[in-house]
Amino acid sequence: MDTSSGVGVIDKAAMVLDSLEAGPTTLAQLVAATGLSRPTVHRLAQALVHHRLVGKDMHGRFVLGSRLVELASAAGEDRMIAAAGPLLLQLRDATGESSQVFRRQGDFRVCVVSAERPVGLRDTIPVGTQLSMKAGSAAQVLLAWEDHERLLEGLGNARFTPTILAGVRRRGWAQSLGEREPGVASVSAPVRGPSGRVIAAVSISGPIERLTRQPGRVHSEVVCRTAAALTEALKKGGD
Repeated sequence: MDTSSGVGVIDKAAMVLDSLEAGPTTLAQLVAATGLSRPTVHRLAQALVHHRLVGKDMHGRFVLGSRLVELASAAGEDRMIAAAGPLLLQLRDATGESSQVFRRQGDFRVCVVSAERPVGLRDTIPVGTQLSMKAGSAAQVLLAWEDHERLLEGLGNARFTPTILAGVRRRGWAQSLGEREPGVASVSAPVRGPSGRVIAAVSISGPIERLTRQPGRVHSEVVCRTAAALTEALKKGGD
């Protein structure tokens, strides 16, 4: 399908922004992803940085900028948050465990939607909480489908291994036992944007005593179903 608008510079800037959807990206990775020349990508990226549509993380990599958050807020809603709310309530009620949606922001994953277990022992993760990308099933999901360079970088000092991530890609879901916090288990599945990239993770989390030492065997089906429903909602919203 031809995605050209007929305005070349806008189309190229859009290609740069689309390439940043998956997370922090080096200039070389932008060049490879867009197919544009290095000088062109550099010039566009710097112009987008000037307008805060693109930013840079602590390692100098390009990331989506704060202005995009402001514009999304001004538009009245974040489609993912709007779509995820009722789905997480259903997931919480189906599993009896707290449920969350995580997005990657630089070297962290951030909880953007949450449905807490109303009573009893629970793993409380309020909206806005920043957690490590080095531990937990959501971190595994957000890293597993990255390109080779990002994958290797993300595995540095991680609590999980390349073999574990290969299993995540094969099964389509991840689980963790005490990776992020002793005594806490979780199960996560990928949410994909309209382009097919993994842009978020749907998770449930709670004490190992309830989720068992094989939480994926018990809960992966319903978690994957919820992630697929959110992916479909985003796809329809992008039509």
